Amino acid sequence: MESHEHPGTPEEYASRIALDPAEDERRQQELRARGNLPRHIAIIMDGDRRWAEARELPRTEGHRFGRESVRDVVRACGQLQIEVLTLYTFSTENWARPRYEIQSLMRWLRQALRDEVPELHRNGVRLTAIGRWHELSRPVRTALEHAMERTRHNTGLVLNLALNYGGRAELVDAFRILAEQVSQGRYKASEIDEAAISAALYTAGLPDPDLLIRPSGEMRLSNFLPWQMVYTEIYFATDVYWPDFRRQHLYAAIAEYQRRQRRFGGA
Repeated sequence: MESHEHPGTPEEYASRIALDPAEDERRQQELRARGNLPRHIAIIMDGDRRWAEARELPRTEGHRFGRESVRDVVRACGQLQIEVLTLYTFSTENWARPRYEIQSLMRWLRQALRDEVPELHRNGVRLTAIGRWHELSRPVRTALEHAMERTRHNTGLVLNLALNYGGRAELVDAFRILAEQVSQGRYKASEIDEAAISAALYTAGLPDPDLLIRPSGEMRLSNFLPWQMVYTEIYFATDVYWPDFRRQHLYAAIAEYQRRQRRFGGA
């Protein structure tokens, strides 16, 4: 992850580091042949700012180049027929970042939602969101709501964006829902079990993640899906920042997942 020369435009950079189509098809065939692809992949998209700083670029450029990584990974997951891809897009803690950076992030998010919907819809991708995304600015909410409405009948990959998301905030919101249901007489407190809590979470109706991927060298969950990831297999891609993450890195993570034995606490 050492410094490099100026990358050019995001499109030029993406073209230079793209996987050869023939090699791409070979690797996809190998993964399919093993037969135990993860149903749900979650990714902490980490390293944008460090990628930019290593190239003496503004931090916001890392977010701009990271958009190409999202595009490539979404396409690859769709081709592999992964059911759900959850991307940690903006956390509740990210509000502590400099104001100019937050504004840039929201601008890129709004633009991406607008620009990517036609391709997502064409490829059968259904866009969803988790977190307190209703607290985002009106322009971002409007773009997100339009994208979700446009794709809501699609039956392919579920692209789930964690926006203004925090794992502890999710549990707080779930417990408030359960407390209200108890006060309404829908539950007795003694009847609340794991299934009831899961049904009150943002991710209700989605399978728990099978595989978590985090690039950039950091090795922590960062308040991401703590309830859902109790038995998730974790893959830390320590040698790549998110703007350099491409489908070949995704394939390496999936291949490692396929080599593991998942016991879920059993023998």
